[in-house]
Amino acid sequence: MLVVIMVAIILSMDAFSLSLAYGTLNLEKKSLFKLAFIVGLFHFLMPLLGMLIGATVLHILPIEPSIVVFLVLVFIGIKMIIDSYKEIPAVKLMTCKEILVFGFIVSIDSFSVGIGLKALSDNFILTAFIFFVSSFIFSYIGLNLGRKINKLIGKTSTFIGGIILIVIAVVLLFY
Repeated sequence: MLVVIMVAIILSMDAFSLSLAYGTLNLEKKSLFKLAFIVGLFHFLMPLLGMLIGATVLHILPIEPSIVVFLVLVFIGIKMIIDSYKEIPAVKLMTCKEILVFGFIVSIDSFSVGIGLKALSDNFILTAFIFFVSSFIFSYIGLNLGRKINKLIGKTSTFIGGIILIVIAVVLLFY
């Protein structure tokens, strides 16, 4: 079980760093909980899906998943940098599509872990639940910290958040 908890924390680090960057968008408080919950839910579902679909999907997809993640994160990062120059007081409740895309992006690594989930534990539901709890907590903390940073340094935090997303995307591409 210790290994499962360690893997859950490692998977949550991506969610934390991306949530920290995304939190600089000055989202409303009620959006933070919903977004963190969706991230947790994806971290619950993706390993199970990875376990079920696994190697079959990797043979079907003509593109490496890390390239897709790289492109999406760079796109979001550039959008955040551009948005940092706009006058936006607070971001209203995110659309369902935006929440789902964010949750999916930060949980793609959980899908690949799911391929080897049988090596971690025989209790797949409990393991996935631990992934859910860990990623929810880390995402919620990251979103709140990002929001506080935005209050301290304003639009500069959105610019920095965009740069961080692009750096994370580059690191993930070559990692």
